[in-house]
Amino acid sequence: MRQQLLIIGAGFAGMYAALSAARLRDAQGNSPNDLEIILIAPEPQLVVRPRLYEPKPETLAAPLGELLDVIGVIYLQGSVEAIDTSERTVTVISADGARFMADYDRLVIATGSRLFRPDIPGLAEHGFSVDQLDEAIALDRHLHRLAAQPATTARNTVVVVGGGFTGIEAATEMPARLHAILGEDTAIRVIIVERNDSIAPDMGPGPRPVIEEALDKLRIETRLGVGVTALDKSGVTLSTGEHIESATVIWAAGMRAAPLTAQIPVERDNFGRLPVDRDLRVTGVSDVFATGDAAKAVCDDDGTLALMSCQHATRMGAFAGNNAAAELLGVPTIPYHQKAYVTCLDLGGAGAVFTRGWERTVEMVGDVAKKTKQEINTVWIYPPKADRATALASADPERVTDL
Repeated sequence: MRQQLLIIGAGFAGMYAALSAARLRDAQGNSPNDLEIILIAPEPQLVVRPRLYEPKPETLAAPLGELLDVIGVIYLQGSVEAIDTSERTVTVISADGARFMADYDRLVIATGSRLFRPDIPGLAEHGFSVDQLDEAIALDRHLHRLAAQPATTARNTVVVVGGGFTGIEAATEMPARLHAILGEDTAIRVIIVERNDSIAPDMGPGPRPVIEEALDKLRIETRLGVGVTALDKSGVTLSTGEHIESATVIWAAGMRAAPLTAQIPVERDNFGRLPVDRDLRVTGVSDVFATGDAAKAVCDDDGTLALMSCQHATRMGAFAGNNAAAELLGVPTIPYHQKAYVTCLDLGGAGAVFTRGWERTVEMVGDVAKKTKQEINTVWIYPPKADRATALASADPERVTDL
């Protein structure tokens, strides 16, 4: 009897869940007639989300159709609207708006995360972001339209709200992007607003001096220990009462798991993530796995939680896909583990900073780190080639992103 493994999401976790499940099926000598693997997503593409702060975001999506075909994974176009864990079904809305049901024997939720947008006046109307592909494209088009506007302080000023990883990368890339559009002699002003008392609060003290030096080199201002109370067409108002005139306010303050996790009848964490065991099964829910940004997962014996990052999502996806398939094929699962952790933060025209370990020990800075960042962004995080043997070999859960 054919069994069905459904994977929701074509991000890093979803893609590697499909690859890994197909790898195990192949290794066990089974075929799609024994185990049918179906990936559901709105488009058959991997959005290279870590690069959406860069220019030309419309180029930052890698097609997955041929890859899925060669590994025997069925792509089903649509968006999952509802999950019924008691009936083991999902409700899918197709591209033309039609609804239909799909059954599963095992389900992998790899729906990723979304930017957290609080209920701040004017944010929805006047804020930009680099969170999703369409939003990054909208920002890029807006930046290019600035060239047709009169040269004012507001036109030449960008405010980035959020001094974490995404905010820093967006801000440090902005001087070069604006100079390319408005001219090298234009007086560009970039300001980062961060509610914590230090820049890059989650990265710790190790790389912070490198980041601060880069901001100083690029003449990027900061407003630390303050929040945002409102946005309007003229700019942004801070909790201190300061109003910054700006035609471009980029929101980069916080992430939450995609809303579909609320369909699962368990208590989620403050980020909306589902609790999972070491095999990435959702705790207390039969036949459902969660991975990537949708999962609250322990990644080592010290109880360290995996971060909402593509580095963790890629490896978690490989374990989730393998383990969901393993249960259906009657072979042992492999507990998820990920002791190695590195960060490589792009600092625009000031290079980059590369750190290793949870304590984020700085190993490379400047141009050397920048070269590594470019290799990560243009090679490492892209899908494998659509060659069956190569693609399946890339999804060994014990080797994926083993840095």
